[in-house]
Amino acid sequence: MVGSMVTEFITNADKMSSTRPLRVTSMRGHVTAGLYAKGSKSEHEAIFIETSHRRYVLRYKNDHAFNYDKLKQFMGHEVECDGFVVGTTLLAERIDIID
Repeated sequence: MVGSMVTEFITNADKMSSTRPLRVTSMRGHVTAGLYAKGSKSEHEAIFIETSHRRYVLRYKNDHAFNYDKLKQFMGHEVECDGFVVGTTLLAERIDIID
């Protein structure tokens, strides 16, 4: 049930402005690394959470945008997060490994 609630919120978020934060709880996904904005001046290595519906750049809410050191511990794991989706980024307040 919780997963479907997150999916519904994210689906509805597509209808909203991509800059308006959307609160999410219990978002689940697999944490990976890869290139963000490949081929552009913004291209850089990033950490992502890949859900069943979309891929988001994963960041801690109050951390620097390019500081991925604290997130490396989640690489390769299934996680559950609470936080805010802003455009293509999940600003996490909580990340727990669930696998």
